[in-house]
Amino acid sequence: MLRILIVAGLLTGGVASPVSAQQREAWEAPTLSITRYDEDWSDLADAGKRAHHWTGPLKHIPLGDDSWMTTGIELRARSESYQNNLWGEADAPDDSYLWLRALPYADLHVGKARAFVQPIVAYAVGVSPSASPIDQTQVDLLQGFGEVDLGAVTVRAGRQMLSLGTERLVGTRYGPNVPLAFDGARADILIGRAKLSLLAARPVQPGSGSFDDASSKTKALWGAYAALPELDIYYLGYRNRFARFGGLTGREVRHSIGLRSHGVRRDWHWNVEGVVQLGHFEGQRIAAWTLGTEIGRSFPALAFAPAATLRLNIVSGDGKAGDDEIGTFNALFPKGKYFGELSPVGPTNIINLNPRLSGTLGGGVSASFGVNAYWRTSSADGIYDIPGNLIRSAGNSKARFIGKETEATVAWQATSEWELSASLSAFTPGAFIRETGPAKTIIMLGLESNFRF
Repeated sequence: MLRILIVAGLLTGGVASPVSAQQREAWEAPTLSITRYDEDWSDLADAGKRAHHWTGPLKHIPLGDDSWMTTGIELRARSESYQNNLWGEADAPDDSYLWLRALPYADLHVGKARAFVQPIVAYAVGVSPSASPIDQTQVDLLQGFGEVDLGAVTVRAGRQMLSLGTERLVGTRYGPNVPLAFDGARADILIGRAKLSLLAARPVQPGSGSFDDASSKTKALWGAYAALPELDIYYLGYRNRFARFGGLTGREVRHSIGLRSHGVRRDWHWNVEGVVQLGHFEGQRIAAWTLGTEIGRSFPALAFAPAATLRLNIVSGDGKAGDDEIGTFNALFPKGKYFGELSPVGPTNIINLNPRLSGTLGGGVSASFGVNAYWRTSSADGIYDIPGNLIRSAGNSKARFIGKETEATVAWQATSEWELSASLSAFTPGAFIRETGPAKTIIMLGLESNFRF
């Protein structure tokens, strides 16, 4: 498998050449994003700047007066191999598969209007017992929208990926093979140094065949997200007509109110976010919450330029069954691989402590090592996966400790467009897992080749 990934990377990335220091001084390319539509390549209207790198003529294609196009692509091959998936309880606990995807895009600008189109080609090989819609969607439309710039207000409508803050509640699900998109409208309003985003959308439900992705008929998202310097304030509304809690199926309405503080001071950085959820489900009142904290420091003067980060997440669970109040937090549409490359549990009814150390080894190689420990917030509630599905009920167990995980990653930025990476993770079960079912240690090996421009 490693040979396959290396050959694929050579075929796609071998044509690239690193940008020289002199070229970087003349023009610095924007940081590539996951959504791709928020990259600004307008500076390449200058033909001299376009000539600084082989991708320049593809990132800015002049079409006439005040009209131009940007193109690009992502080609990713990712292999994941599991032993004892879900602690031996999965339908195929020992599984090894290959994800393949291509994400080309074209971004057309005509005056103050633009049209953005990004198809997806995503296939899975070897998933047992069968590939899910997030493993494979074959050929479909991932993003396709129109946008108008009205000065201080930008209005966008169509299919689009959404990334709000650190993606605790609304993310792109980039890690799995099929990212998450939404059908709807968004307006971004600039007010001084602040940006207010108003949105109303439905998540796209991917199908396993070609051209069968469609807006969800049961779920909807709306809200307002204000991003100020070092501070985010937001409200998100959510409705699911087919929600499941405590053996009941019915209509769920949630209102999430959040506050996030983040910033950088010299070699320190922080990211603290709190969310309160209110609402109702089948006559029961919802009262849930979460608090996520991250603090880190880099040491650029030391060998390998190490950086240390400590994360602590506390997410509420249900305190007592049958009391007409639901305390189980709903993370709505969070980022994929929430706690790391191996994330069998999601951000619901959980306390998570995650110290991590990373550094650069030279030659474009970086590495990191992290440890995760997990406890249940409420002993009356079970544990859930990232999408919010119950994977272990509380049963008769009063144990809170779910388990601990170690994870090591290494990545090589071979060229400015091509990266190879590998990760090795192990999740050792704790008392709660041992008392409620199979309790084998999960081991996952991930190998990835990713070419983007």
